[in-house]
Amino acid sequence: MSDIIKLLPDHVANQIAAGEVVQRPSSVVKELLENSIDSGANKISLLIKEAGRTLIQVVDNGSGMSQKDAIICFERHSTSKITNAADLFNLSTKGFRGEALASIAAISHTELITKDEASDIGTFIRIEGNNIIQNKSIVSNIGSSISVKNLFYNVPARRNFLKSDNVEVRHIINEFHRVALAHPEIHFEFDNNDSQLFSLPTSNIRQRIVNIFGSKSNEKLVPVEEDTEVLKLSGFIFKPEFSKKSRGEQFFFVNNRYIKSPYLNHAVNSAFEGLINIGYNASYFLFLEVEPKRIDINIHPTKTEIKFDDDHTIYAILRSAIKHSLGQFNISPILDFDRDKNLDIPYKYASMAPNGNIDVDVNPSYNPFENNKNEFNLRANDLNSPKNEELVYSSLSENLDSQFDITDSLKDDSKPTVFQLSNKYLVNKIKSGLVIINQNRAHQRILYENFLKYITVQGNESQKLLYPVDIHMSIKEIAIIDNFKTQLNNSGFLFKIVNNETLSFSSLPASIEESNLELIIRQLLDNISNEIPDDNFSQTDMISKSLAKSMSIKNGQKLNSNEMEYIVNGLFACKEPNISPFNKRTYITLTSQDLDNKFN
Repeated sequence: MSDIIKLLPDHVANQIAAGEVVQRPSSVVKELLENSIDSGANKISLLIKEAGRTLIQVVDNGSGMSQKDAIICFERHSTSKITNAADLFNLSTKGFRGEALASIAAISHTELITKDEASDIGTFIRIEGNNIIQNKSIVSNIGSSISVKNLFYNVPARRNFLKSDNVEVRHIINEFHRVALAHPEIHFEFDNNDSQLFSLPTSNIRQRIVNIFGSKSNEKLVPVEEDTEVLKLSGFIFKPEFSKKSRGEQFFFVNNRYIKSPYLNHAVNSAFEGLINIGYNASYFLFLEVEPKRIDINIHPTKTEIKFDDDHTIYAILRSAIKHSLGQFNISPILDFDRDKNLDIPYKYASMAPNGNIDVDVNPSYNPFENNKNEFNLRANDLNSPKNEELVYSSLSENLDSQFDITDSLKDDSKPTVFQLSNKYLVNKIKSGLVIINQNRAHQRILYENFLKYITVQGNESQKLLYPVDIHMSIKEIAIIDNFKTQLNNSGFLFKIVNNETLSFSSLPASIEESNLELIIRQLLDNISNEIPDDNFSQTDMISKSLAKSMSIKNGQKLNSNEMEYIVNGLFACKEPNISPFNKRTYITLTSQDLDNKFN
């Protein structure tokens, strides 16, 4: 048998490595920012165009490189961080494998301008697909500027798998947040398509959180501090009342490196047990300092996963420290032994009569219901009148007639009754049996079709607010909502952006109460937190589904007779009454034969 195992050419090997390191533009941003941090820079600027497809540029004032180092840095496994395998367990830098620049250069047009303090003149290098096209001396400042252009130009399949610009920019913002939070001592700037998104001056960690997530986040923060032989813990958690259904503001850093750890996240949620609702998540910014020899960060290409030599102890310390902070700052219920007793009302005053006489005029014969008694009875009689019931039943029969094959059976001469079962189902009598409707799914379908009509055809009626309602958000959240501004306006939500961190609403849909606005907008953000479709129709569909889900009557909510009739009639007036917007059944029919079979 002939030999079949062959060595891959360098350009193929580099593209395979690039597939592990560079998954999308945000991967390039992460690697370049971390290189700038390792260079000792105290000011770093990030510039992207077209979500990183056209350009990703990082400029820093770090140590820079000599001409020789500038060339070698693009070779695979070239690094200044380690010399042997043992160094992998004593790392204090971000990058160490020497794969990043080689992988990036393999799938892009890359340009590097750099100069170190020892050199009189800088170096310019241009690389295309790992081939050095140009290498020359150039006048430059100390530091480095690296530009990555036309990402995935020679790997079109990978480029085709990229999402919309909005999605890719959000991934880039996420990576920027992770790096910027870990290093408040560095001044960061971030421009997107020549428009500045962030300018983060040197600060402490609390100020950095506020600068990123908005001024209102300051009042949400509760500090966490713990210093033990195993680890040093610092950072902040959000107060329980600011918990979310999404997992947006959840940041773990180990030795200033962002990590993902479901195990440690469970420790945090365990500490919040009893303080947040089921299905909600706490927000946190937690920094763990551990001896490098006690962790292994070389278990994943992106270095976002980590192994501890004693994870059970770290879990216990983390959980205990958070519970202590919640108690210390009176977030969780505690016995107040430090209460000032001088402020208590003395018991002797409990039996004392008030000084002076207090005259209160009371009409013992007054009946507040006397004047409205006739009106109340009239309304009740109208609601239960045979004529009213016939109208409701007639409407229901006509709608059901076109939806499923029980037309004849609906023409029942007896009076229909709609009642609620377990505050979840609406049961309506028909000649052949029963129709059982899931009230939440049915209302979702009604709202979904209404919002589709409002957004695409006519626009919804809105009520102008006497005073604008402001909702404070992070820059990323503002960008998400602004992306749906046209659809929201057509749905009746009229708003403007104030100071890049506040949405000011001037009008709302007529069916929405002002007190529920922030909850609906927050739920809308949660529903679209992962993917934003590319075309307008999909965006319309998504926002219609999200608003329907947020505003629909929930299971467990008790309904009156008018609300029940609205759900029944509205559902069977829909174009697709059989399923909810999320493809789940809205109702079932239970015939008399089905009931007979239950008793056989």
